Amino acid sequence: MQPIHTLDEFFTRSGAEVSLYHMGRRVTACPRDVLRAFENAEYAWPEPWQGQARLAIVFRLGAMEEPAIWFLALPLDEQGMLSPAQRDGFINRLLETLGRNAAATDLDAADTADVDHLMKDNPLAFTPDITFQAMLNARATHASGLPASQHLEPVEAYLSGQQSIDWQALGLQGIADYVVRLDTATADALAGRIPDLPTSVIHSLCYCLEHHALPDALVDALRLRGEHAASDGDLETLCACVRAVGSSSASTAGTWYTQLLNDSAACGPDLMAAMAGRGWPLLEDAERLPLFLQRLAEDERSHFAAAVRDIALIPRLRLPVMLTLRDAPTGSAIQTRLSAMQPSPKG
Repeated sequence: MQPIHTLDEFFTRSGAEVSLYHMGRRVTACPRDVLRAFENAEYAWPEPWQGQARLAIVFRLGAMEEPAIWFLALPLDEQGMLSPAQRDGFINRLLETLGRNAAATDLDAADTADVDHLMKDNPLAFTPDITFQAMLNARATHASGLPASQHLEPVEAYLSGQQSIDWQALGLQGIADYVVRLDTATADALAGRIPDLPTSVIHSLCYCLEHHALPDALVDALRLRGEHAASDGDLETLCACVRAVGSSSASTAGTWYTQLLNDSAACGPDLMAAMAGRGWPLLEDAERLPLFLQRLAEDERSHFAAAVRDIALIPRLRLPVMLTLRDAPTGSAIQTRLSAMQPSPKG
């Protein structure tokens, strides 16, 4: 029998039921062939976060009654490709736990419990924040045809305006379940409620919406709420709204990003981080990306080098970022920052 070298090979050979989810920049389904190509050094990881490929693996092996979930943060090299050493160490530990027999038919309950416990003291393991955990649970249960949590019903009643309840009683899991099930009609109704929702509800809602592409009416409502927040000096709500529309179409959300980037007074570190962290697909634009990098370079509070390295790891942005930096005019803020990044000549 051929040795097992990758996570994908392990799950294929074990016959496990597996679902994968991105857990870095947003919670979205990750096709198996993405992991396979990444582990075979064919492609860079499409959604890197802090130099890692963050992944949730929801799987059922052998006699497991309930699926297990592994949260793995696989290290990336400077090209966004897998740095395999820690992954290899994890697979070796996994195979030793199973006695090097990966066939699910040969796993008993004790074996599968050991598999579930492999995350303890695992250098690849990480704990997602509570919003990411809620969105993962919502996506995984919805994809499996399982019912939503008990928290969905009061959230639906409250956000539809059909029932007046204490918004502080709303559960984050219910909001995540609501967002995953959002259709056009529900989104249009929600758009009408956005202006009147309490700030705390807007924040929780936005941090779930950022994982979902939104229809234009809801994007427009969030833009207006964000602009009102900006005029009131409420930077946190502005950034939450900017993040919320980051996965949506460039024709509406992208236009708002361009307007914000054209306003030098609006472009502080928090707003730029919101755009780069959740709205990176909207930066894949010939006008928007150079403007983003210019604003980033102009603000002395920004960590220019770190921010550039972060977005340049995203495969679709890598070449445009490199070209924008290369073509920056002499004397520009970008050129000044790049010069500062160069090592000083030794005397």
